[in-house]
Amino acid sequence: MQQIFAVTVPFFALVLFGYLAARQKVLPESAIPGLNAFVLYFALPAMLFRFGRTTPLGELLNPVVLGVYALAALLIVFGTVWFTRSARVHLKDAAFGALVAAFPNSGFMGVPLLATLLGPAAAGPVISTMLTDMVLTSSLCIALAQAHEASGQGGRAAAFKALRGVAGNPLPWSIAAGAVVGAMGLEFPRPVDVIVRMLADAATPVALFTIGAVLWRAGQHAHSRTPVALYLPVAGVKLLLHPLLVWGLGRAAQSAGLPLTDGQLTALTLAAALPSASNVALLAERYGADNGRVARIIMSSTLLAFGSFSLAAWWMGAG
Repeated sequence: MQQIFAVTVPFFALVLFGYLAARQKVLPESAIPGLNAFVLYFALPAMLFRFGRTTPLGELLNPVVLGVYALAALLIVFGTVWFTRSARVHLKDAAFGALVAAFPNSGFMGVPLLATLLGPAAAGPVISTMLTDMVLTSSLCIALAQAHEASGQGGRAAAFKALRGVAGNPLPWSIAAGAVVGAMGLEFPRPVDVIVRMLADAATPVALFTIGAVLWRAGQHAHSRTPVALYLPVAGVKLLLHPLLVWGLGRAAQSAGLPLTDGQLTALTLAAALPSASNVALLAERYGADNGRVARIIMSSTLLAFGSFSLAAWWMGAG
């Protein structure tokens, strides 16, 4: 456990520093979108490009890994919508609650954290979870959120809009570009290689710091106060039920003789044990959902994940 804390404490501390910097106005609120843009369009793409370049394509698109994680995501989404929908929580809000229950912070936190904790081999399964969540989980939840529209085309139109958003997201393209360059054995001139390395090295600390700042901003822009009973159980689904479901489905796949290694299953399970993706609060705000509830789910999952993720890592024998 001491070895695990040696990895997790600095990661979660940087999230806390970002939150406190924004709260104390050391980091102006107007600077947070710029910081987020740097991470999203420069630092993270460089880091994912490097992982894509050094990870075999078969590991990035392993069908068993993708299938286990996608099935768990679908079960979490539909189960959370069914469990939380009520007179107080309408379909749109239930769908975005399901999105934060099924979408871990794999990009900003998961890839660097799990690569540090488990070694570079963990990058392939974690990147697979990212691709699944960006393409399948987010598109499905946005479509469900818009399914109430009277035209009957709301859900379908929202799904296509979400897929267009994926096409404009630099992260999957940077992974794909890295995989192509790695498969072709191409080498960059040294100055280009140094630029990519410098940006990639900046990704982890700046991304973690940005998570904290974004969490503070999401709380400031929440339009309503949410009772604990409407958000804390969803955080529990994210931190407890999601990783247990992934682990159970993975063990079932292994028992069925499917090619899923213990290392891949550990990476998938710990990716699912990560806190909710902070950018879902921005999506909820954009689509007119209860972003106060979404922000509180993300905040509580991030606070509680320091303990729950560390315990999960210890239980899985990481470190």
